[in-house]
Amino acid sequence: MIWSIVLNRTLSFFILALAALAADDTAERARRIQSEVLGIDSHIDTMQRVLIEHVDIGKRLTDGQADLVRLREGGMHAPFFALWVPMYYKGSEAVRRTLDMRDTFQGVLDRYPDQIELATSAADVERIVHAHKIAAVLTLEGGHQISDDLAVLRMYHRMGIRSMTLTHFRNNDWCDSSTDKPQHNGLTEFGKDVVREMNRIGMIVDISHVSDKAFFDTLAVTSKPVIASHSSCRALSEFPRNMTDDMLRALARNGGVVGINFGGGFLNQKEADNDMRNINAIGGAEPNLTSKALDDYMAAMWIKNDWPHPRKSMASLDDVVAHIDHVVKVAGIDHVGIGSDFDGISDSPRGLEDESKMPALTEALLKRGYREGDIKKIMGENTLRVMREVVGK
Repeated sequence: MIWSIVLNRTLSFFILALAALAADDTAERARRIQSEVLGIDSHIDTMQRVLIEHVDIGKRLTDGQADLVRLREGGMHAPFFALWVPMYYKGSEAVRRTLDMRDTFQGVLDRYPDQIELATSAADVERIVHAHKIAAVLTLEGGHQISDDLAVLRMYHRMGIRSMTLTHFRNNDWCDSSTDKPQHNGLTEFGKDVVREMNRIGMIVDISHVSDKAFFDTLAVTSKPVIASHSSCRALSEFPRNMTDDMLRALARNGGVVGINFGGGFLNQKEADNDMRNINAIGGAEPNLTSKALDDYMAAMWIKNDWPHPRKSMASLDDVVAHIDHVVKVAGIDHVGIGSDFDGISDSPRGLEDESKMPALTEALLKRGYREGDIKKIMGENTLRVMREVVGK
């Protein structure tokens, strides 16, 4: 009897030891894979922090969700930096603010040429990542930033900007938003011209934030793949900025990619209602201000919303994996990527609090049975393919 107890305890200890070794091996494999991926995150809002808070992203920050140090630690070597301009910046004010954002980004490039470089093509992304630097892709977050002028769009492209969401929290003059009442029944004729011109000059069309009708209008017009840079799955969280299964299937036929958003409302139904209230408050603002007074208002709203200190979410790493699984099931492995929305979301999923934690996602995918090649697709190769097809390099 005693020997039986001893034997059982010994076997239990041995089994636990083997399990621990296997877990350590999976974690180490995940870290190795993450160091090798391109690491494209198709949407982060970190440049707002540089402009408004004057933070130095060349150093590890004590708050927020991304900086150059944590990007490298997480193996996210090619982030899309969003130049976000709220929709209460109208016309020339939106253009001015966009130029301020581009100038802020240039300051980071000039200060850290050994750490970060602007990438304007797929070849650039690969070259810069292989040189062990951050390959920064620039994107506009809101079609109102072109002030209804295709010449402005072309000038942004000449400044190295390679992607644009067609609208944001509210409708603009030519595209309906997913979080506003329909005004144009999708895209106007000028909106369709915007899509065609983006195709022509080599700028990625981003359909995150657009209404469902505007999404299908865009796919009917575009001759190139599109992205949903920071959206997730409506089947798992009923959130208007998420994509339905029909949209995911249509995106797959287009050859596009959806970047999974890490915001709680995108991932978890319990968070969605609260996030919608926040969106309505932000999107509904219409200050009658210009120039520095408008910038000061924007800064005050940024501080009030306390973006640098996101609360802990009810959503978790497992929710992120569930949304990736769903896209793979509905659209296929070639059509899913990462679009965290870090530094632009009000909460962080448990286990994925910032860019440095991305190896945990790779480890979870390994445990779920994803192959190394599939993980590399999710972590950048899919989005790079779209960039290559659209930009033409």
